[in-house]
Amino acid sequence: MAEQLELGLDTFGDITDGADGKPKSAAQVIRDLVDQAVLADELGIDFIGVGEHHRADFSVSAPEIVLAAIAGRTRRIHLGTAVTVLSSDDPVRVFERFSTLDAVSQGRAEIIIGRGSFTESFPLFGFDLNQYELLFEERVHLFADLLKQKPVTWHGQTRSPLTNQNVFPPVEKPPLKTWIGVGGSPESVVRAAHYGFPLMLAIIGGPAARFAPYVDLFRRALREMQKPELPIGLHSPGYVADTDAQARDEFWTPYKNFRDRIGRERGWGPMGRAEFDSEVDLGALYVGSPETVAKKIATTVKALGIARFDMKYSSGALAHEKMMRCIELYGRKVMPMVRERLGK
Repeated sequence: MAEQLELGLDTFGDITDGADGKPKSAAQVIRDLVDQAVLADELGIDFIGVGEHHRADFSVSAPEIVLAAIAGRTRRIHLGTAVTVLSSDDPVRVFERFSTLDAVSQGRAEIIIGRGSFTESFPLFGFDLNQYELLFEERVHLFADLLKQKPVTWHGQTRSPLTNQNVFPPVEKPPLKTWIGVGGSPESVVRAAHYGFPLMLAIIGGPAARFAPYVDLFRRALREMQKPELPIGLHSPGYVADTDAQARDEFWTPYKNFRDRIGRERGWGPMGRAEFDSEVDLGALYVGSPETVAKKIATTVKALGIARFDMKYSSGALAHEKMMRCIELYGRKVMPMVRERLGK
């Protein structure tokens, strides 16, 4: 376990409702997101992750630009994605954008690469979903080569080849910290170890302890490949309010509406309150008072030996003001309580 546990936040820039009960514009949601990140920086939160999506219910399709705006208004918080859908992007352009973000933020850029849980970007950018696995494998390979900041020679089936090619600008103080986001595939865990990338587990349902085999697999794979120990992080949804009852009541409706909307697309049944309460009590939802959320985070950190916990604090139409209060409680109360419990 890392000596200093990192505690961060994630958001997908969910389209929120305004005071009139109507959805805000995507533009206003993005501006609100920047304000949320500024508050997180002021409170000493370690990381802010911004997701990439290409659909009407999320506002952010170009997270690097939002992160650059955040960089200009913050001083210390680390800035990254949650996740960058590398399969439907060009690794060279991704590297260029993040090396630029790293420059303007004075070394605070990180990237979490993954395949994403949505597939809208594939038809949007002209990629074949039948090449889902091949696209990611080839792009991870190329991106890993680019991170070495040496002339790259590469060829594959899904992109034009490169021959002794330099890419600019270089990262000022390499390496650019790069994680691989994993939702539950053993192959993805082994891939992260193969390329020497830290592992970020996305746990959105069920108890975190069920991911212990993936943690063990990652550490075993690193040892067998004779690679150094690497950090493991975890991303899960959550919400903090002054009391447990308030947190559950405020989070329930926006989360249910979000969950049911995605469920209709994927064939899931509607979420009932009993299922929600079970996820809060025993599963992947970190919802409650500061004391309750801190205790649950600390328990997860101990169970899995993770080095970073990122809480996705946005959920559907949950109001900006409530998210700001959640961030305040997370920074002022949850983080100190977690570190006190863990002695970190």
